[in-house]
Amino acid sequence: MSTENEGTAVPPAPSAPPVPVETPAASAQSAAPEGGAPTAQLPSVPPSAPGAPEQTPAYASMGAGTPEAHGHAPGAPVSAAEAGWPPPPPAVPSYADGGASGAGGWGSSYGQPEPKPKNRRGGLVAAILVAALVAGGVGGGIGYSLAKNNDNSTDSTTVSAPSGSGDVKRASGTVANVAARALPSTVTIEAESSSGSGGTGTGFVFDTQGHILTNNHVVAEAVDGGKLTATFPNGKKYDAEVVGHAQGYDVAVIKLKNAPSDLKPLTLGDSDAVAVGDSTIAIGAPFGLSNTVTTGIISAKNRPVASSDGSASSKASYMSALQTDASINPGNSGGPLLDAQGAVIGINSAIQSSSSGGLGGTSQSGSIGLGFAIPINQAKHVAQQLIKTGKPVYPVIGASVSLEDGTGGAKITEQGASGSAAVTSGGPADKAGLKPGDVITKLDDQVIDSGPTLIGEIWTHQPGDVVKLTYTRDGKTHTAEVTLGQRDGDS
Repeated sequence: MSTENEGTAVPPAPSAPPVPVETPAASAQSAAPEGGAPTAQLPSVPPSAPGAPEQTPAYASMGAGTPEAHGHAPGAPVSAAEAGWPPPPPAVPSYADGGASGAGGWGSSYGQPEPKPKNRRGGLVAAILVAALVAGGVGGGIGYSLAKNNDNSTDSTTVSAPSGSGDVKRASGTVANVAARALPSTVTIEAESSSGSGGTGTGFVFDTQGHILTNNHVVAEAVDGGKLTATFPNGKKYDAEVVGHAQGYDVAVIKLKNAPSDLKPLTLGDSDAVAVGDSTIAIGAPFGLSNTVTTGIISAKNRPVASSDGSASSKASYMSALQTDASINPGNSGGPLLDAQGAVIGINSAIQSSSSGGLGGTSQSGSIGLGFAIPINQAKHVAQQLIKTGKPVYPVIGASVSLEDGTGGAKITEQGASGSAAVTSGGPADKAGLKPGDVITKLDDQVIDSGPTLIGEIWTHQPGDVVKLTYTRDGKTHTAEVTLGQRDGDS
């Protein structure tokens, strides 16, 4: 299934956190196939990861793709080792900003403006648009005037509602009421690198100390010497700094400088309690249109998604996502996905794109009703860790798994990255008796059909958790209890 980070078929990925083994058979890039709706079977993730010899995969932000499209030879086996996280970017899912912002943010990307040539067609389009708006305004004014005159005439058969005093009261369960309560705590984030490139995304107030929760790819441009600002719906803008970011989880925490004393954090819900069919409300800045509210439902849960922003320097992110049909577009990244009561149940992160190039390619596409959000239960733990130490912690099983599709599960490779052992000696998988060639088919009760699915599921847990793995060896099914280990940081 790939997703545009704000989603298309998600490619298989390494175990938590595994890293793909260098694939000698890698060949020149070929055209990426059209993105299809996410399915349980995920396409392969391109190889190359830290620790492998100088291979830098290029992935389409929020766009569909295949390993072949990113320099992978068709059918070439790929694996991911525990050492050397994060794994390579997936061939499909990408961020909500379509990756147009380079390494960075979801949404409307921007760079230093170029001088506009005269007689540019864009100018004509803009002129036509303005003319249409003006005409609409004039027409509306005339319409109102005529209606008013008719209403005052003795021949009028219309009835005007009496003008009441005070604000209209809306029930607590309405979208309007939820939006009115949540919008003041949602911000539009602008991230700019030291070179001037950047993008726009969304975030929301996490606590009263001024911490804002968002996506890693929204703020990536500003991590190294860049500029970061957060603007509230009332127009107040604050400079901000990155407190911590997690590439693998695609979660980041920033903090407002000189934060106001009246911040109201959004209420965090329970993403585990969400059911398919529940109502959802998304808030963000699609294509730079701040404070936009859209609605939908939870379309699916535990959807394995691998995504990236499409830049050559970025690594893939993996999640067991909440799928929603609420309209999510570039710029919605990092914004809250709310339930009907206004509690945050997820962070909007990726979308499925119908365009072959993805949102990070030569063209940007919008919502086709397939959006993906990081469950808030997971994001909350990551955020708390980032605030505490500035670095993410990943649960691991200590084994390298294949990134190939069609393995019937997450297959432990014969060799790890750069010739290392596929199963770490003394690690969780080794202690549980797992060996190269074993194919993991379930984690607890969750079916595992690929490497990315395994990673997403492992990362919903915490280091030290005990999980039951079901795997096949020589045609026979076995089970083993594994106590998850941990890795600190993204590298």
